[in-house]
Amino acid sequence: MTTTKVTVVRIYLSESAGNLDALLKRLHDWGKVKGVTVFRGITGFGGSGAEHTSRFVDLSLDLPIVVEFFDDPDKVARIIENIQMNIKPQHMLWWDANVNQG
Repeated sequence: MTTTKVTVVRIYLSESAGNLDALLKRLHDWGKVKGVTVFRGITGFGGSGAEHTSRFVDLSLDLPIVVEFFDDPDKVARIIENIQMNIKPQHMLWWDANVNQG
């Protein structure tokens, strides 16, 4: 099996922050990443300790959001440099991985 080195990025947001659309536009238009997946959490909490949940009673519009993408390590390094000022400290992580080529 042939593999290629990539860097995977995971960014933690919340729905109420309102910065998802701008981030996706930047990743698509400026970064031209190969693809992005957005996960909407059902429960989570952050530094404040306040729990955000999707229980029907709460009807929360402030659920956790995870944005994940991968691409060439050099390209990802440029993207991280470009977007890091818009991401809260300790809300973005990345790691090296391999992707199969078929």
